[in-house]
Amino acid sequence: MVVRGARGGGRPRAAVWRSRLIRLASVLVAVGAWQFLTANDIRLWVRFDTLPTVTEIVRAFHKQLGTHTFYLDLGQSLIRILTGFGLAAVLGVTLGVALGRSRWVADTIGPLTELARPIPAIAVVPVAILLFPDDEAGIVFITFLAAFFPVMVSTRHAVRALPTIWEDSVRTLGGSRWDVLLRVVVPGSLPGVFSGLSVGIGVAWICVVSAEMISGRLGVGYRTWQAYTIVDYPGVFVGIITIGVLGYGTSAAVELIGRRVTHWLPRVPEVTK
Repeated sequence: MVVRGARGGGRPRAAVWRSRLIRLASVLVAVGAWQFLTANDIRLWVRFDTLPTVTEIVRAFHKQLGTHTFYLDLGQSLIRILTGFGLAAVLGVTLGVALGRSRWVADTIGPLTELARPIPAIAVVPVAILLFPDDEAGIVFITFLAAFFPVMVSTRHAVRALPTIWEDSVRTLGGSRWDVLLRVVVPGSLPGVFSGLSVGIGVAWICVVSAEMISGRLGVGYRTWQAYTIVDYPGVFVGIITIGVLGYGTSAAVELIGRRVTHWLPRVPEVTK
């Protein structure tokens, strides 16, 4: 196995383009297989003859792109996900650091978080409906809850995994608790924090779409479920594809920010056999 170092210039341009072409080809093959199976009414262990073809989905997508409702749903879902995820990022990182650094916080709040963490966020939808005066606040709360625990747990583990010698070195040089926090804990835990954020944004999309299907009046999830109720199966797949693109875009944005913030970390850009 040959590992090229992070400072060795990375992969050649030809290798980068080859990788991109392979990824594009894999998507095109999957799309072509879907078109073949649905257009020819193939029945294997699943029934492709009941599903819309790629051409039908493309026509439905083109039609949706020309409507005001599509962009209204898109904006509403993005507002909900960014609001809930933003709150989860701030509170999850803060509490994760506190749990990792303070015995008192770990003893008082830690048991409550461990009791609440296994509960699926979507199971709290009835409570959110009763707790908040409108559906919008309830959906944002569900989104927040879904992203909060992955961020909090990942941050807590990252803080507890820091080598104690780093803190000892700062204290030996006369640093205060704030110096330790700002110079050791925060930068040292950033890789773990962004791992939690990357997981959290994915879980948040799952739950915001589910909440929109249950109690929403706007949003991509609500529109997808509405398309199902009126037997508009191409419209259902338009919603599914839109959710996938939005989820991929937001996850990629989180990972890009993480790479920029932790640019000082050594990286292995390519591993080849």
